[in-house]
Amino acid sequence: MLGPKSSSRFVLKATLDANPNLNPSEIQDVAVGVVLSEFGGSKTGRMAMNHVGYPNSTSLYTVNRACASSLQAIAGIAAQIATGMINVGIGAGTEHMTRNYWSRAIPMERWPALDFSENRHARDCVMPMGKTSENIANRKGVSRADQDAFALESHLRAALAQEAGWFDAEIVPVHTRFQEVDKSGQKVGDEKPIVVTADDGIRDKVTLERLEKLPPAFAEDGTSTAGNSSQVSDGAAATLLMRRSTATTLGLSDSIMGRFVGAVTIGCDPDEMGVGPAIAIPALLERFGLHKKEVDRWEINEAFASQAIYCLRELGLEDDWVDGKVNPYGGAIALGHPLGATGARLTSTLLHGLRRDGGEVGVVSMCVGTGMGMAGLFVRE
Repeated sequence: MLGPKSSSRFVLKATLDANPNLNPSEIQDVAVGVVLSEFGGSKTGRMAMNHVGYPNSTSLYTVNRACASSLQAIAGIAAQIATGMINVGIGAGTEHMTRNYWSRAIPMERWPALDFSENRHARDCVMPMGKTSENIANRKGVSRADQDAFALESHLRAALAQEAGWFDAEIVPVHTRFQEVDKSGQKVGDEKPIVVTADDGIRDKVTLERLEKLPPAFAEDGTSTAGNSSQVSDGAAATLLMRRSTATTLGLSDSIMGRFVGAVTIGCDPDEMGVGPAIAIPALLERFGLHKKEVDRWEINEAFASQAIYCLRELGLEDDWVDGKVNPYGGAIALGHPLGATGARLTSTLLHGLRRDGGEVGVVSMCVGTGMGMAGLFVRE
């Protein structure tokens, strides 16, 4: 199994391997986004970092802004560089949801001694995310048919991108072990070593008919299903950032993929957390004086089809989605949403995609549990 220590070590090591001329001692700080942290969070990250060859002089901290944790890690490292605290750092993220998610999903009725009855918004901070998806669908008029169609397209786009090899440059092979279990949870056969080289959540044979047959997952009369919601998955991602003058001094100028320009966060009602990108993206564009037409590529996290569709409608990006400027390689419905890793993964897909397609300006955005949105602006070089 891949825990935060073992999953993050692959991307942290790959960061060193991809930059052989970079002495690990030059990396001054590492920020790791993680939501369902183990051993206090920072312990596993520090273990992973030391295990793959980072010196003790490199410091580490963890970040938890729920679904935006690793985008926040990137923004934090960038701010440290901009203010002169460091010259080189890594913004990363990791999550092992298949091991930790259900153990942390405590029903609201089991929260004793916390009297939220006088403040609805405080109470809604512990609302299950699936319920917030249903709220968006009901209040914003997003139909089940539209959600299933969106989910189908996410899988088809991801399958096409995977077949074309467009993910290859941003994926690190993971050496791990696999143990088959039966429906009762009993182990079957021997544990086997495997190498994971591709995301396995993509359903290239999915059809609209199959999606339509899936039952609601969060409410008996609901519209959000296992098929049109992001997958519970594991993953890790990392982004190397440094001051341009430092990159020049270290002979790494030719390796620069892009610039992190800035990011914004903004709050919203906790029971409608899915609207996050619809309010964060306009704030980001206003801050930097951009119009949405100037953005060449958007990576907007697909926490649920309901909220993704609403955000596209509210932002006026429906045509851009059809034209392949939004999530052209699919999204979390097909690829998964390992909470702490998603922001850095979206950043990697964005920058590799801009390089491949010749675009210049890109935006990463996601909704955030407890009621927030975050958006980051990047420029390809």
